[in-house]
Amino acid sequence: MASSNQNQEQEVIGLLPAGGQATRISPLPGSKELYPVGFRYVEDGSVRPKVVCHYLLEKMRLAGIRKAYFVLRSGKWDIPAYWGDGMLLEMNLGYLMVRLPFGVPYTLDQAYPFVKNAVVAMGFPDILFQPDDTFKRLLAHLAARDADVVIGLLPFEHPHKGGMVDFDTEGRVRSITEKPAQSDLRYSWCTAVWTPAFTEFLHQYLAKIETERSPNNAAANLSQRREIPLGDVFQAAIDNSLRVEAEVFEDEPYLDIGTPEDLVRAVRHFAAQKI
Repeated sequence: MASSNQNQEQEVIGLLPAGGQATRISPLPGSKELYPVGFRYVEDGSVRPKVVCHYLLEKMRLAGIRKAYFVLRSGKWDIPAYWGDGMLLEMNLGYLMVRLPFGVPYTLDQAYPFVKNAVVAMGFPDILFQPDDTFKRLLAHLAARDADVVIGLLPFEHPHKGGMVDFDTEGRVRSITEKPAQSDLRYSWCTAVWTPAFTEFLHQYLAKIETERSPNNAAANLSQRREIPLGDVFQAAIDNSLRVEAEVFEDEPYLDIGTPEDLVRAVRHFAAQKI
């Protein structure tokens, strides 16, 4: 598939997949993406709780991204109720619905008609990471190099929980292994930006999977299908000659507040910060 480099005038749109069930930390009174972690100032100088996905949207906003879509599963109506049109961050926010519940790639593909001609900046709204200029650096890398995808890497000590990445000295990704039992690799990916070339590849990759499903056994297909990690699609893109590169960030490992251990760490860390 031909590469499609970022044009300086090309729109960048944020995508936030929010189709998960939060089973590992359930029950919750609302969506995990709105779990309060830390605090923020408001105009009168007082403080308010800061929800977890606020941090991701701030990083997008810092990179100049003005438009983003949450892709939701049914029932997560508290997310649009909280964010509305995005005025709180001076962004334009929209909301799309998950159709097939088979993993993040399917969730992201729901945005295909809205983002297929744009550069996409993707982050998980239940993951906390640094630095604040992550998307600025990822987009700069994408613009400067002949890449279709640039993934952001952070040091990660628990390979069975992440997508572990092997890359060369020039930053080109050789392979991505999702949740290996053991690994000598040091870095896991947690965010990404990509050109329309990868958006189209993702769309066609999933369409091919659906076409190959047996229409005579639809019920069994639905009940027995495993979720597809996004890392598997990145790997398929590499295998099909798309250029996937890495930007390494040497900050603290990311925190996935969808797990009990990281939720405790996040709440303690941000509660201890001065505001």
